[in-house]
Amino acid sequence: MTRRALWTALVALVPVLVLPGTGRADDYALEPAHAAVTFKVSHLGLSWTYGRFKDISGSFTLDPANPATTAFSLTAKTDSIDTDNVKRDEHLKSPDFFNVKQFPAISFKSTAVKPVDGGYQVTGDLTIHGTTKAVTFNLLGGRAAEFPKGVQRTGFSTELVLKRSDFGIDKLKEAIGDDVYVSISFEGTKK
Repeated sequence: MTRRALWTALVALVPVLVLPGTGRADDYALEPAHAAVTFKVSHLGLSWTYGRFKDISGSFTLDPANPATTAFSLTAKTDSIDTDNVKRDEHLKSPDFFNVKQFPAISFKSTAVKPVDGGYQVTGDLTIHGTTKAVTFNLLGGRAAEFPKGVQRTGFSTELVLKRSDFGIDKLKEAIGDDVYVSISFEGTKK
């Protein structure tokens, strides 16, 4: 290969080696088949009651070159709550708890994101039962994969503890714990 041909090849490779992922954010749609919002809460201090929200959606934008533009949003429909007990689920949907007719969704929207070891520290507005509170948690993950062929995806997970009374859900505190242990895990596919 001549010196000129080698130089031309190197110049052609510079954009490929330097430009991908810089100055451009990637948008992802939450994939419900690989996403979960689960929780557990104490019953009488004797055992745990477990549940989940079956209908969740969301999106996120990742920009490793400019983490300040990285953003996450997630919505869970409250009438999709499932604790594997129909009678309890009906009670949880009532005005005593989630009041799903008046408050059909739980939503989260990030307001600040900064990189941390293994992921991001995310601060945002969490709205439950018509009450919005700022929460901060570490969202771990961010590994990328292609599956199936041609579909780029990445995922994250976190665990946090919320006080249900902070969101106006304060009935039966003598029987049901105030601390709710929440686990969130999701994958998104690149748009």
